[in-house]
Amino acid sequence: MAYDVEKFLTMSQADLDALFTKSAAGEVPDGEADGTAIVAPGTKFSSNIAKFISNFAWQGKVFDAKKGVLKNRILPFGLNAIIAKVYKGASWLDGKECIVLDYSDTSIVAQWIRDEIRQVEPGLYLGKVYWDKKRLIDFALKF
Repeated sequence: MAYDVEKFLTMSQADLDALFTKSAAGEVPDGEADGTAIVAPGTKFSSNIAKFISNFAWQGKVFDAKKGVLKNRILPFGLNAIIAKVYKGASWLDGKECIVLDYSDTSIVAQWIRDEIRQVEPGLYLGKVYWDKKRLIDFALKF
């Protein structure tokens, strides 16, 4: 089955978790990715919430694989800010390898945030956001 960001928005939380669990970490990405927040997955609200967040808060991430860091593209004008370390590690969801986006040592604003991503299709990653160890939302990254 082919996946894309629109498909992610229609999937239930259980289906997103199952897809994340069955996907391999893939390579640490490099370059700019468009981001889509997945809030209230599988509901009629998911797409509208994603558009609102994209327009006003978060547009994606810019990875530097060689340096093992990323910057988030935020605010309506796409400011590159909020840095994270990027490395492979065990997922808090299932203990299997994932790509960790770790803000604990790089950001005062987001020091309690940890993202995890896995590659679902070439150029397409599914992510999970945690606040401390509490799951918040999912997101997609399209390169």
